[in-house]
Amino acid sequence: MANIGFISLGCAKNQVDCERMIYRVQEAGHRIQPDIIGADVVVINTCGFIDSAKSEAIDHILQMGALKQEGHIGKILVTGCLSQRYQGEILSELPEVDGVLGTGSYTEIVPAIEKLLAGYKVSEFGDIDAPEQETGRVLTTPEHYAYIKIAEGCDNRCAYCIIPYLRGKFRSRSMDDILYEARHLAANGVKELIVVAQDTSRYGTDLPEHKRLLPELLRQLCQIEGFEWVRIHYVYPDEIDDELIEVIASEPKIVKYLDIPIQHCNSKILKRMNRRGDGEFLRQLFSKLRRKIPDLVLRTSVITGLPGEGEEEFTELCEFLKEMRLERVGAFPFSPEEGTPAAEMEFPDSEVALARAQMVETIQSGIMDEYSQALIGKTLSVLVDGYDEEFEQFFERTYADSPDIDGRVWIASEEALSEGEYIKVCIDGLIDGDLSGYPVEE
Repeated sequence: MANIGFISLGCAKNQVDCERMIYRVQEAGHRIQPDIIGADVVVINTCGFIDSAKSEAIDHILQMGALKQEGHIGKILVTGCLSQRYQGEILSELPEVDGVLGTGSYTEIVPAIEKLLAGYKVSEFGDIDAPEQETGRVLTTPEHYAYIKIAEGCDNRCAYCIIPYLRGKFRSRSMDDILYEARHLAANGVKELIVVAQDTSRYGTDLPEHKRLLPELLRQLCQIEGFEWVRIHYVYPDEIDDELIEVIASEPKIVKYLDIPIQHCNSKILKRMNRRGDGEFLRQLFSKLRRKIPDLVLRTSVITGLPGEGEEEFTELCEFLKEMRLERVGAFPFSPEEGTPAAEMEFPDSEVALARAQMVETIQSGIMDEYSQALIGKTLSVLVDGYDEEFEQFFERTYADSPDIDGRVWIASEEALSEGEYIKVCIDGLIDGDLSGYPVEE
């Protein structure tokens, strides 16, 4: 037995991969050590999507390297997207690293650890297009919510995105495997299930049926006893059809919240980025969604400073956001990623891209404040996430808030609240952009 520590960076999909690795390591008889200090091997599961994610991953590697040099930890194994992206460079340029596993080699985590413990270097990169291998997982989220990954890889090939080169082609898991995992999660106390993939809306199109199976999967998930909220992330706009809209609108367990990454609204830029649709298509889609799904909360992400974005195109994006008044918007400055077509295109400099992202954030801040102000005086159902010792308050989420992405509801309650409990709360104010309120009787 050895003591193994894990650090997982990046998105929820990466977190699920880490949970599967933890399961395999634990099943092999090793001890998972919550505190990194004293670990025989530290596994750093990295993101390599954009510059900020790469910097975060390298910072963690260097921090672990310092601990290793001081004798506080043993070996360092780097997994995930950064490993896949810089296969030959990590071991040569970061000598503190003892081994690397690519995104196609998660299943080799136990042999890799045992090789490191035996004094060998590890460098393994399996087929990133291989089918997903089913395994258990150990949740690293609070017990009451969990992510479920329904597919791996991506076929969209957006010109700015490195993900298909790191994660491979789009591969759906079988519906039986997903439902088996979901039932196990529900039986172990998960109340909120968050459906994720690089593109959830494409689920099933690569299976023998060759059709979108997300609506049917959602219906089946909603039949599982124990789940109270089912949340959907990363639905591409051109893949949303009437059947999916009907399921979301009619299934009470599906929270009326959709994460639809649009990246931009200008036709010229979308075409250069190999994205489908245009501003008018997006306007019609959002209007239709709001009409068909009452109380729908929409989240999106946009990129500023994309190749071809001048002042005119950026102004169009700002006006679009003001018009659509989406409740949740993340703005990211364009990051030219080597190996992608967009990196070879002419684009505004990084300072312009950053300034434009900040302008979008200012616009969105006003929209979000108006949305939050309109909730004051209303009674909402919230999910208790925990208790903050520093503020001495409980914190919760409404259906409009995905964990670690959106806001919170703060409650100063004299009575203890249970994590994972659904309660009714009357909203009475705002605290630094978050909602505040007090419990009320059902």
